[in-house]
Amino acid sequence: MSSNKSTSQKSSPFKIPLVLYNFISCLLWSVHLYKTIQFVSEGDFNKIQVFYKNTQYFLTITQSLAVIEIFNSLFKIVRSPIITTAAQVFSRLLIVIGAFQLMPKIGQEIGIEYITLSLAWGLTEVVRYAFYGLNLLNIKSKIIIFLRYNMFPLLYPLGVTSELIVLFKTSSLCDNLLVKIVYIVSMLAYIPGFPVLFSHMWIQRKKAMKELKGEVKEKKN
Repeated sequence: MSSNKSTSQKSSPFKIPLVLYNFISCLLWSVHLYKTIQFVSEGDFNKIQVFYKNTQYFLTITQSLAVIEIFNSLFKIVRSPIITTAAQVFSRLLIVIGAFQLMPKIGQEIGIEYITLSLAWGLTEVVRYAFYGLNLLNIKSKIIIFLRYNMFPLLYPLGVTSELIVLFKTSSLCDNLLVKIVYIVSMLAYIPGFPVLFSHMWIQRKKAMKELKGEVKEKKN
């Protein structure tokens, strides 16, 4: 599940660091997304495990940077709730660190879910970080706003499904009962977590689309 944050006042002394964080994250996710699209365009899906081996470290580093968002929330640098932010970030870290880094055997079992996960995460995060970065600079991009609030009905279910498949495969490979339980509990947490996140984004979508339509009408008048 992806993280959703609201920036604090744009006059904050943390504005420049936040802008840099968002655009650096956007750039890193763009690199991974480009690599994924390039792989898909080549059409050689028999080499998914090779693609995984070549990209999973970069993906882990890129996703791990989101830990900064927990500290931003904890110290009130942004207005996002700490519990929600931490839960969303740790759910991703469980995959990139708990599965990809601490469970090497997953590389032998990984399949198309790594591609769909990379596409869902990549598209979501490129747009999300661009949205927040531009917002901090008082730049309102209608294209970014439209993509931000109209891609998630497809990308969120795709991402969640991919995450669950990875977690299921990882738990099946795990020999440690306690660790296996952690993976299983994490999967069960998606049952209440996903509807809450999806409904929140749907409410935000209605507000954003209403504002966009209002601006279009004003220009016409």
